[in-house]
Amino acid sequence: MMLAMKYQLAFLQQFFYKCRIMKVARLYTGNDGESHFDEIEVEVEKLQATEGIQFRVGPPGQVQDWHPAPRRQYVITLSGQGEIEIGDGTKRRFGPGDIMLADDLTGRGHVTRVVGSQPRLYVQVPLK
Repeated sequence: MMLAMKYQLAFLQQFFYKCRIMKVARLYTGNDGESHFDEIEVEVEKLQATEGIQFRVGPPGQVQDWHPAPRRQYVITLSGQGEIEIGDGTKRRFGPGDIMLADDLTGRGHVTRVVGSQPRLYVQVPLK
């Protein structure tokens, strides 16, 4: 029994050690003036300076035509599905628990859609 607890503790320590970094989708403006996707690594438990939090709801079928992000902000989907389309036609879906850093502040921007039959509930967390 004691040996099993020791192995369980070792597993948990290794698991939490590896979970100190998480990957987040980032939407940014490239040198071509178009929006692109990549992934960044974010330190877990590191406090980041923010300007508040805004809860938003998008009804099914809502489309926000081409627009850049209004500011650097995390966008976290709580329920429903959102889809982001960039200039080359690439579309990426974000569902519950998905986090995106909107960082495409210039250029043509991106299209945002609420997809599926459910509203999309999400939060925006502007960064300082």
